[in-house]
Amino acid sequence: MTTDLIAAWPDIVGERFCNVSRPEKFVWPAPTMANDDQDTFSPAMLVIACSGHHALFLQHDTTALIDRINGYFGFAAIDRVKIVQKQVVNQTKRGLQPLADVDGPSKERLSRLLEDVTDPDLRSALERMGRGVFSSGSSST
Repeated sequence: MTTDLIAAWPDIVGERFCNVSRPEKFVWPAPTMANDDQDTFSPAMLVIACSGHHALFLQHDTTALIDRINGYFGFAAIDRVKIVQKQVVNQTKRGLQPLADVDGPSKERLSRLLEDVTDPDLRSALERMGRGVFSSGSSST
């Protein structure tokens, strides 16, 4: 499991599922050999923990979820999702704090940088990342 996937989970699943689900582990198939004795890549199954009745709704969104996860990785990393029902601790209860607000010039600069981004999910993720960068005092670049 990559910590990057865990950190990006709210952006991947959205507000509806970010506090009731979490990625648990990847289950990779056994390697197979191609005709030329080279290992061939096979996508993994991602096991996701999900609280109670939300699992049913997440199950209905698995096709879109697989697309978003593979888009995040930039290749077909997974081809299946297994949802296991278990209690998931709300992320805000685990100590994750909202990002600090940025000052006016940094906010304007971030807005200019994102003006050509048309995908709302990508724009939201980039805006959150930019707010984190600018609030940490790195706005001099």
